[in-house]
Amino acid sequence: MKKLLVILMLCATRLASATADIPLWPEGVPGQRDIGPEKTGDGYTSNVSVPALTMVRPAVDRANGTAVIICPGGGYVRMATAREGEQYATWLSSLGVTSFVLKYRMQEYGHPAPLQDVLRAVRLLRSRAAEFGIRPDRIGVMGSSAGGHLAASAGTLYDHPLGRTGAPLDSVSARPDFLMLMYPVITMQDPYAHAGSRKALLGAAPSADNLALMSLEKQVSASTPPTLLIHTQADTAVPVENSILFYQALTRAHVPAEMYLLERGSHGMGMREGLGTSSLWPRRAEEWLRERGLLKVSL
Repeated sequence: MKKLLVILMLCATRLASATADIPLWPEGVPGQRDIGPEKTGDGYTSNVSVPALTMVRPAVDRANGTAVIICPGGGYVRMATAREGEQYATWLSSLGVTSFVLKYRMQEYGHPAPLQDVLRAVRLLRSRAAEFGIRPDRIGVMGSSAGGHLAASAGTLYDHPLGRTGAPLDSVSARPDFLMLMYPVITMQDPYAHAGSRKALLGAAPSADNLALMSLEKQVSASTPPTLLIHTQADTAVPVENSILFYQALTRAHVPAEMYLLERGSHGMGMREGLGTSSLWPRRAEEWLRERGLLKVSL
C-alpha cells in the first residue's frame, strides 16, 4: 500500500509539473478592455480577457512530436473546458500527442479576436517547437461546436490580414498542418447557421461581408490542411449540414478529408459512453492520425 501511495504521489507531481499556462500576448492583448474577472466553474470558462494555452505533456516514452491545439466549444459565449478541452487533451496525450487547450476571447470581444488568438497560438508553438519538444510541421488544431468553427477558421483564414496584429511573430506561418472538427459550426448563413454562435461572434446585425467571410465553407482552398470531421444525425443544435458543407468544399478543392456521420449522440457529446458507434469516434480519429503518420515518433 505504501509503495502504491508513493507511485500515485509521483504521478500527481508529474501531472502538476506538466501543466502550465502560456500567455498568448505577453506584449499586451490586442484591443484589451476591462470586462471584469474571468469566470470558471462546473467545467466551463467564460469572460476571457487574457488568452492563454494550457499545456498537457504526453508520457515521455510515447512523445511523437505531434501537437494539437484544442478549442473547446460553447457558442462563443463560454468554453466547455473540461468536456471538450481537458478530456480531449488527456486522450491525445495517451497517444503521444502534446496537447494544448486554448483559452480564447469570445463574445465580449467578438470578431476577429478569436481568430487572432488561435492564429497566435499556432505561431507561438511553431516558433518555440524545439522548446516544447514538437515538430513545427506537425501542429494541428482540434475544435468542437463553436470551437470547431474557430479551428476551421485557422485552417482557412490563417493568412488573412485580420489575423495579424503587427507583432514580429506575424512572420511565422499560422497555417495548421491538420484539422480535427467535432460537430463544428461552419456556416454563418441560414438555414444551417447556429444563430447563437453567429450573434456572439458577429453581433446582432452582422454585415454581409462578415457573414460571407466567416461562413467557412466559402473560404476553403487547395491549401486548407487535411481535415477529419465528426458529426451526428441526432445533433439538433448545429445541423449535420455544417460538416457536409465543409466536406464538399474540401472535396472540390482536392483537400484530403474524411468525415464520419454517425447516428446517435446529441450536440456536445464529447467522449460519452453508451452512444453505440458514436462513442467509438476516438478510435476512428486515432486511425486517421496514424494513417497520416502523425503518431509515428519523429522528433
